[in-house]
Amino acid sequence: MEVKTETQVVEQNAVTESVAAETPKRKTRTRKAAEKTVKPIVPKDIDPEQYVTVRNGFQGRLVYVSKHTGERFVWDQFGAEQEMELRELKNAKNSYKKFFENNWFMFDEDWIVDYLGVQRFYRNAVRIEDFDEIFQKDAETISQIIGGMSDGQKKSVAYRARVLIAEGEIDSNKAIAALEESLGVELIER
Repeated sequence: MEVKTETQVVEQNAVTESVAAETPKRKTRTRKAAEKTVKPIVPKDIDPEQYVTVRNGFQGRLVYVSKHTGERFVWDQFGAEQEMELRELKNAKNSYKKFFENNWFMFDEDWIVDYLGVQRFYRNAVRIEDFDEIFQKDAETISQIIGGMSDGQKKSVAYRARVLIAEGEIDSNKAIAALEESLGVELIER
């Protein structure tokens, strides 16, 4: 057994304390932080031959023809659904990026957007089921929502606004003025 003098013990404690001060403390994860951590989408875990629902984000008839297979997909109206293979959506992203940039292809499940790598196009997109709620907001909120939209969604909002104004659903002059200013179009004749 080694016997240390008091001076050696003090020196050893000083060295241990300086090493401890230089060594960064490990951050421990709290349970809340662990719960908030979202597991990333791993492409190898997803079958590219899987079919997913694609909804029409265009106000009107939307047609997509596959360059690879020649298959034709037709959505007759806004919000209509078609089943498409994930592989075909990947091909569409590479061949017809406008369908994503303009939010003409809409998805109910967020993981599809992540898998395809088109998050930047859908960051401010309004979901189809929430579309008509835009027109019930106050003028300032309408301007904020529309300001972040893609050009394709802005055109859809303009089209839908014209229909709702004609039907008498939108009758607030402030809302109509905010829509016209945000969209850069004239919705009613003056």
